[in-house]
Amino acid sequence: MTPGHGSTVDGVLRRSARRTPARVAVDHGDRSWTYEELDEAVSRAASVLLDQGLAPGDRVGAYGHNSDAYLIGFLACARAGLVHVPVDQNLTGDDLAYIVGQSGSTLVLSDPALSHRLPDDVRTVPLLDADDSLLGRLAQAPAYDGPEPRSEDLVQLLYTSGTTAPPKGAMMTHRALVHAYLSAIAALDLSAGDRPVHALPLHHSAQMHVFLLPYLAVGATNIILDAPDGDRLFDLIEAGRTDSLFAPPTVWTGLADRPDFDRRDLGALRKAYYGASVMPGPVLERLRERLPKPAFYNCFGQSEIGALATVLGPDEHKGRLDSCGRPVLFVDARVVDEAGQDVPDGTPGEIVYRSPQLCEGYWDKPEETADAFRDGWFHSGDLAVRDAHGYFTIVDRVKDVIDSGGVLIASRQVEDAPSTHEAVAEVRSRRRI
Repeated sequence: MTPGHGSTVDGVLRRSARRTPARVAVDHGDRSWTYEELDEAVSRAASVLLDQGLAPGDRVGAYGHNSDAYLIGFLACARAGLVHVPVDQNLTGDDLAYIVGQSGSTLVLSDPALSHRLPDDVRTVPLLDADDSLLGRLAQAPAYDGPEPRSEDLVQLLYTSGTTAPPKGAMMTHRALVHAYLSAIAALDLSAGDRPVHALPLHHSAQMHVFLLPYLAVGATNIILDAPDGDRLFDLIEAGRTDSLFAPPTVWTGLADRPDFDRRDLGALRKAYYGASVMPGPVLERLRERLPKPAFYNCFGQSEIGALATVLGPDEHKGRLDSCGRPVLFVDARVVDEAGQDVPDGTPGEIVYRSPQLCEGYWDKPEETADAFRDGWFHSGDLAVRDAHGYFTIVDRVKDVIDSGGVLIASRQVEDAPSTHEAVAEVRSRRRI
């Protein structure tokens, strides 16, 4: 067997467990795991999964709410050489059946309360709350001692949203995600001394791969919540248990609009991350005025590139509130025309990427893969403008631009127009991280 090089997703945890075994890695509800305990649980869970008759390369669905068990399930798949398939816990019916079927998932790790939604012919293992659950079997399972996955092996299929076509499973390798973690650590100033809370769904690539796994890589203590509940978030901040929070603008807006926002002691918050859509300027200004201590970071990307492509740092916001920042450590980006040629700064064009963070293509979709990867670059489908200082601003999705009598109008312009009216409290727009 060729010796492993450690460039694997589960290797991120293994190294932290060896470095700081007794430090608390994860808190969820009334359960807490040190790094050593979490690493051991992952090895035992890997054995549990392989005892189900699975073999390296098999796909395993994950259909559940945020929990420590959900995280352990993902890392166990990574350690056992299985391919994890996260599924939005809100999906039902044909949408749910499509992802499970298209991915070829032969087993689904599921919250017991959700299992009845799955197709009848799919085997399930409960994540928690049962003796035969993944957590319930850990005590009797031996630690996995099989071969280490290779860095080029697939570790996850990240399904993109299917607004105009069926969703596509971006094929992520261990190597791609480890590079993405390094980019996130560098661009977002993540450190072991941070106290992050993870409240957005872990099935989404941003919360899992831009924050939770990178924070495990640096050895931080992580709190996992099952939802971004304002009461619990404020309680955690006031108690000094968390000082780092990622949320989309809709959640930040909801927090800022709470009646107790100005009364709560939120001085412990040091880092505030946002992404997934455009942050309304008035909301950001109110947050920065009320919370002068936190450093604000704007994060932008998409699942195909490990979820983080550009970042606007705390010292870069002035005069650039619409910008999504500059490319992160392992991402090279250009703005091109329909022929794939660079356009002048200030001119809209499609943003394309080249990066070791990129997916290998789309699962069982060769035509879509060939269309996205052209001339050595990944074509994102996002319309962007680059300025002379290297900052990018996302204008729209290429397919959403409206041709009005020869004049190209970004749909975002239409979506954002209501926000200028004094009677409108909030506008929700579409944007990815």
